[in-house]
Amino acid sequence: MLVHGAWHGGWCWRRVADRLSAAGQRVFCPTLTGLGERAHLLTAEVNLDTHIRDVLGVLEAEELENAVLVGHSYAGLVISGVAARVPQRLGQLVYLDALLVEDGGSWAEAFPPAVSEARRRSVVQTDGVRTLPPPDPVIYGFRDPADEAWLRRRLTPHPFAPFEQKVRWHGALGNGLPKVYVDCTSPVLDALAPMKARYRGRGDWEFIELQTGHDLMVSAPEETAQILLRYA
Repeated sequence: MLVHGAWHGGWCWRRVADRLSAAGQRVFCPTLTGLGERAHLLTAEVNLDTHIRDVLGVLEAEELENAVLVGHSYAGLVISGVAARVPQRLGQLVYLDALLVEDGGSWAEAFPPAVSEARRRSVVQTDGVRTLPPPDPVIYGFRDPADEAWLRRRLTPHPFAPFEQKVRWHGALGNGLPKVYVDCTSPVLDALAPMKARYRGRGDWEFIELQTGHDLMVSAPEETAQILLRYA
C-alpha cells in the first residue's frame, strides 16, 4: 500500500503503481481525507488520526495481511501510526524520504526550528479550515517541465492540525516491524537532513540512497518500483 505525503493524493503514485502491477503485485493507493480528489472532505477535525484511520480502513476492507506499507514524506507519520495499531497486518515498512518521529514528538519538531516557524507563518484559511498551502513544485527539482506542471495542477492544501499534533505510538517507532528508509540524496531543499542524520547508521534501520529529488515516485518511478519489489 502506497501512502502519499502532504499536498499530494493517490494520483501521485500512478507511475510506480503501474510498474508494481505489471510485476504481479496488488497495489493500493488511498487518498487521505481532505486531499486530492477528497479535498471536499476537508474540515477542522481532520488530523493525523483521521489519516491513520484512512489506511486502517483499507487494510480492513481489503482484508490485507503481510502488507508492505509505504509512506512518502508526511506519510511516514501515517504508516508509523498504522504500525502502532495493527502490526499483525503488516510485513514491512518502507519510508520514502519520510518523516521519522518518536512517540510523543510531532511533525513540526522533525524540522529545524526556522523551517517549522516558516511553515506556521504560511498557514492560510481554506474554506474556513487552517491549512498549509502547497509549495511551488520547483522545490522537487524535476527535469521535465511537464512533471512540474502536473503537480502544480494537482497539489491541494494540507490540513494544518497534523503539523502540531503529538504522536502516540505507545512504543518504539515501527513497533518492531522490519523497516527501511529510502533517502533521496538530490533535493533542492532538504529540511529533513538533521532528522535523517539521527537514524542513519543505526543497526535497526536499513538505509538506501537514491539520487533524485524528494518526489521520487514522479522523478524516479522505475528505481522506486524496483526498490519496493525487493520487499514484496
